[in-house]
Amino acid sequence: MALSASTNLPHHVDRVTAVFVNEDFLRHTSELVGGTLESFSVDGDTAGAFSTTTVRTIPTNRMPDIARKFVGESLKVTQLESWDAPAADGSRLSNITLKVSGAPLDVSAVQRLVSDGGSTRIELEGTVTSSVPFLGGKIAEAAEPMVGKALNIQSTQAQAWLESH
Repeated sequence: MALSASTNLPHHVDRVTAVFVNEDFLRHTSELVGGTLESFSVDGDTAGAFSTTTVRTIPTNRMPDIARKFVGESLKVTQLESWDAPAADGSRLSNITLKVSGAPLDVSAVQRLVSDGGSTRIELEGTVTSSVPFLGGKIAEAAEPMVGKALNIQSTQAQAWLESH
């Protein structure tokens, strides 16, 4: 299943990037959906190429009942992001991989923070797949809207965070 989203924020790419790697912001977005931020780490200097690892526990109460029977009341999600150094105009690219403990899902996405004057256009493109024979497509189809929403929360909440901090 395909993920695709785009959002515009009236802030420079460097400010948006700083929010996306702010542990307090990540804790806020985790708690917003009823989850918890278990851990967060940054490897490298965020002024250049770097990577992050974010581990969250999220509730499954919004998943279809059939899926909850397999995965339980919560999921542990590890989000790995590999950020490129900024382009000449400040734009950034991040390759995102989600690993969901206890669920047969593979999520990969590319997030672009495109410099647009003093603003940033956030573009997200990715895929959700499942390796389960015969049922994999249905599992990915059921998970895709929730994965898309989870990835989009970061973009939409960044605006409010930047305005209040």
